[in-house]
Amino acid sequence: MRAIQIPRLDGPEAAELVEIAEPDSDGVVIDVHAAGVAFPDALQTRGLYQHKAELPYIPGAEVAGVVRSAPQESGFGAGDRVAGLCMLTGGMAEVVTLPPDRVFALPDNVSFEAGAGILFNDLTVHCALRTRGRLTEGETVLVHGAAGGIGTSALRLAPAFGAARTIAVVSTEAKGDIARAAGATDVVLVDGFKDAVKELTGGRGVDIVLDPVGGDRFTDSLRSLAPAGRLLVVGFTGGEIPTVRVNRLLLNNVDTIGVGWGAWATTHPGYLAKQWTELAPLLASGAISAPAPVVFPFEQAGAAIASLENRTAVGKVVLKIR
Repeated sequence: MRAIQIPRLDGPEAAELVEIAEPDSDGVVIDVHAAGVAFPDALQTRGLYQHKAELPYIPGAEVAGVVRSAPQESGFGAGDRVAGLCMLTGGMAEVVTLPPDRVFALPDNVSFEAGAGILFNDLTVHCALRTRGRLTEGETVLVHGAAGGIGTSALRLAPAFGAARTIAVVSTEAKGDIARAAGATDVVLVDGFKDAVKELTGGRGVDIVLDPVGGDRFTDSLRSLAPAGRLLVVGFTGGEIPTVRVNRLLLNNVDTIGVGWGAWATTHPGYLAKQWTELAPLLASGAISAPAPVVFPFEQAGAAIASLENRTAVGKVVLKIR
């Protein structure tokens, strides 16, 4: 089969399209049509992610395709359209084999390209807003990095989970258009966002800040929270890991909450299935739109991964494999 390999830690440009043996068939065997690309893929190519894959490795955490074969007790059969989680590596290949609890029936109205961009981002955002953030009906959600994969996912999902208003924070007007297309109620530029949010909310602030960026905007995010507000720490695509002066939490009665979706799913058996049970009907009914990803050809995997590293990516990025 064809696969993308990272033979050395020189960054995304090290990605190579190679011919290797197919994986064993001890699980659900999937003929992959599309594979998702995520920020951890970029970090891994430089050895900067907490998980260090053994070289050479196949990048890719999520796929969509058609079941070739499956164990009888798995609930899947040949020909089923599915999405699947490789979690960290292995997805950028023509064939993957996954345990049944990481395979999910893909609604008929969701394309393979969109399906490859759903799991990593949408399940992370579901964990952030529903499990960790305790989003309730009528609340306002502020989204940083709103034109990226996590950001557009949050803008798509938050209204379905009860948010009455979503405020997108972006770095350029062009990215603002992406955020509006994803469903943002309001869009503000990152420079001066705290004052803009104060004006938009009549001085009250927002109930939730979802932040996959980190960096120097963190303090102003805390200042943008309403009483009992929650700042959800999802990642650090900005590169810098901020610190919290906990007196701000005490004085303003606000929370800073970590969202480690992978770690949560690992320590809570059945959690992934529970998440998909909530999300799949919303996708199938159209209550949540499927993402409209940026699609790269298989042989341009290096450029696709680089677009996450250099922050030129807008929305979700996927590779078309078949």
